[in-house]
Amino acid sequence: MSEYVAPLKDMQFVLDELVDMDSIRQLPECEEISTDLVEAILDEAGKFASGVLSPLNIVGDKEGVRWQPEGVTTATGWQDAYNQFVAGGWNAISCEPEYGGQGVPRVISTLVEEMWNSANVSFTLCPMLTRGAIESIELRGSDALKQAYLPKLISGEWTGTMNLTEPQAGSDLAAIRSRAVPKADGSYSVHGQKIFITYGEHDLAENIIHLVLARTPEAPEGVKGISLFVVPKFLVKADGSLGARNDVHCVSVEHKLGIHASPTCVMAFGDSEGATGYLVGEENRGIEYMFIMMNAARFSVGLEGVGLAERAYQRATAYARDRVQCPEAGVKGSGKVAIIRHPDVRRMLMLMKSQTEAMRALACVVGSAIDHAQRAPDSTIREQNQAFVDLMIPIVKGWSTENAINIASLGVQVHGGMGFIEETGAAQYLRDARITSIYEGTTGIQANDLIGRKIAREGGKTIGLVITRMREVLQQLQQSTAEPLAAIAKALAAAIEALERAVAFIVASYGKDVRAALVGAVPFLQLFGTVSGGWLLAQGALAAQRKLEAGSDDQAFLQAKIVTARFYADHVLSQAPGLAYTVVEGAAGALAIEDEQL
Repeated sequence: MSEYVAPLKDMQFVLDELVDMDSIRQLPECEEISTDLVEAILDEAGKFASGVLSPLNIVGDKEGVRWQPEGVTTATGWQDAYNQFVAGGWNAISCEPEYGGQGVPRVISTLVEEMWNSANVSFTLCPMLTRGAIESIELRGSDALKQAYLPKLISGEWTGTMNLTEPQAGSDLAAIRSRAVPKADGSYSVHGQKIFITYGEHDLAENIIHLVLARTPEAPEGVKGISLFVVPKFLVKADGSLGARNDVHCVSVEHKLGIHASPTCVMAFGDSEGATGYLVGEENRGIEYMFIMMNAARFSVGLEGVGLAERAYQRATAYARDRVQCPEAGVKGSGKVAIIRHPDVRRMLMLMKSQTEAMRALACVVGSAIDHAQRAPDSTIREQNQAFVDLMIPIVKGWSTENAINIASLGVQVHGGMGFIEETGAAQYLRDARITSIYEGTTGIQANDLIGRKIAREGGKTIGLVITRMREVLQQLQQSTAEPLAAIAKALAAAIEALERAVAFIVASYGKDVRAALVGAVPFLQLFGTVSGGWLLAQGALAAQRKLEAGSDDQAFLQAKIVTARFYADHVLSQAPGLAYTVVEGAAGALAIEDEQL
């Protein structure tokens, strides 16, 4: 089986043509992010992904993890790979320099993270959760917590987790029962059980820092009474060295459909004397703080979708080039040919390719906005970019992961019967991708957040600005005389109109009939993602056309960008009016039926 190869040319095209890298370099502490440095980072990341992480992917899938009372053992090669990961500074790539990070812009680490996910998503989950813990402590932790935990978390010597879900709670965090009792020394005694904790226990690092939601004794009911605590596996002494083992243990690991090499743990806190924990920020603001981690994690889960889609596409394309079967349709006297010559296989591969490139483009545009939201000196620019980020994270997470499942399924289909056989590797991507639309908030949760908090609450203001940007690209397409661009313009114009129709319905109906609006929430998320992808692929096609007209010698790549955008317009963007119809008209059929009739 072939190993993963990073799509560096397409990544560089996105940075050059869809992201304003000059504006990134003007941000504080980004002045040294030269083109050469970016190319070097991506090139080295690609080598690590293909040379170290990718060969371990199938090993981890087959071996999984092993639980014993004293801890969890990861798959063969995992420890060595993690040591190399840390030694190479990859864990610290986009963290703040104050505590040992490299401060690389998020738009660059977005592409690096995509590579890790393509090569080995089970491995990547560990640093992804660590990154979320780092952000929460950076933004809301006391100076003492920052000094004690950030340097080792950023270096990767320690790892981090998120501990939200409990057996009786699921996504309903208001039902959390874990408790934290104040102690005389200012710490807390934490008691409770958490489930579905990714990398809650493992043998990769010497300490694991758990961020745990729990209630203090006088806390009010519901989500307003939840606080956030740092609970280390090993207590940390004043000099930074490790002390006694804390009263926190993994009591079992889950047996899952996919991501076998990522330990998904049931964690017990305080079964004996109580687990020592330290309050993050203020009491009763834990949900607010945890959403710092949650939003970072949701963006990263979207990148899992992009990475898995790319890997499934690469595997399917390699198979289609090698598999010889049947004569070529329409070619008289043709001998048997590689199945990549068959129209339906080409259609499936182009669905995989075009949607993956659209997802990558959107993730990078949002990653760039994250950089401006966090670093721009002008507060107005920060606020505008943060509003865009908040709007688009449900799309990056929900749309990309749903697409990844479909793209991985297409990969199996391209393989035919061999795709259903584990030895080809195609099935693993589908199994691994299936969780991505569930954890860190299901697609339904993302969609409800999108239409309620991000659109209806502000009367569609921010999405209106995004649609304005879409129309600017449409106008450029309509001014071009190139035939493929005219076809793209036609599909994009209809798609934008469909999106505007759906937005108007949500803004008008959400406050009057919320159930009717919520029925169409997921179709709306799919609609918005589909149109966003078409917008950015169209922008890329315009850039490619300009380069061709200027005499670029990279004609094959640039022509492929235009053809890919045209295919997306014809096969994917064309679905937008139907999705808008479902958003506007779909409530009656869903809500009229009685429970017992289902």
